[in-house]
Order: sequence, then C-alpha cells, then structure tokens
Amino acid sequence: MFDEDKGLYTIGTVAELIVEHPETLRVWERNDLIRPDRTGYQRKYSGNDVRRLKFIKYLMDNKGLNIAGVKHLTSMYSCWYKRNCNGGAHRNSPVPVNESKACWKTEGTYCYVASDKAEMCNSCDMLRNCNFHLKEEQGNSKEGSTVSEACNNCSVSGTCTTENEASELEISPTKETK
Repeated sequence: MFDEDKGLYTIGTVAELIVEHPETLRVWERNDLIRPDRTGYQRKYSGNDVRRLKFIKYLMDNKGLNIAGVKHLTSMYSCWYKRNCNGGAHRNSPVPVNESKACWKTEGTYCYVASDKAEMCNSCDMLRNCNFHLKEEQGNSKEGSTVSEACNNCSVSGTCTTENEASELEISPTKETK
C-alpha cells in the first residue's frame, strides 16, 4: 500500500506540481508551515506534504492570508503535522463535521468534530511541549488533573499558561468558554 507520508518528491518536482518557485517552498518551510522529510541536505515531500502546500497556496491566493495568517490558521488543525490523518467528511455525512473548518487533506470536505477532547489533546504538538504536561509526566502536577483539563490552560501559540506560570508572567490563564 502507498504510504502518503513517505517523502518521495524533490523540491523541484513539487514546485512544478503546485506552480510555485522552489524558493517559495523554502520560505514556507523556514516559517514552519511545512516540514518535509530530509535525506541528507535534500528535501523529500510526501503526498500529504503536497496536499498541505496546495492548502497553503489556496489560503494565500484565494483567501488573501499572509504567512503569519496561514501559520495561525494551520495551528488550529490538530492533524496538520500528524502522520496518517484520516481526512475529513462531506457536509451531509452521518459523522459530525465542523462546517466552518475545511479539511486540508481532502478538498470539499470538513474536519471531524472531536468526540472527546482528550482525543485531540493526545495528538497535539502543544501537549508535548507544554511545561504543565511535562511536570505531569514527572509527577509534579496538581493531583487529579486530566489531559483535557490541562489543555484548557494552553494557548494556541503553544505556550502553557497554567495558573502558576500565568502569575509569573502577569497574565490570566487561557480558559475554554462554554
């Protein structure tokens, strides 16, 4: 079976496929919009990388976003860098979808609505880099706290703002509103 996450295409091939200059792809990589595999000094783009690049191009060309806007928007996709993302579903499908969030992987579909917040949190890059969660793994966090509780403390930027850290930074912790 074909692995959609295996880096197969060179930068020149991908640039031709999406009609962009190779340097543009390098700029997008430097800004952490895309993370192609590397073999030595050579970039290898996967099928999913090409889909991500097409989505980035769509956001810039059709929606008028700049690099910062694209970076902010893609940070809201829990599966942006996730391997083996299942893609989305169509608007009238039996599974719940977020109709305000187009799927980057499959054109014309929308992202699934997570049935369980912990499901999203466990695949989140912010979770892995969050000081609150690192302390939790080491046994230093508040007793009884859960992953989903802890993720309510993380902002979109990936900077953990638990109550202790927030008081040090003189900011209020980010909390989910209901």
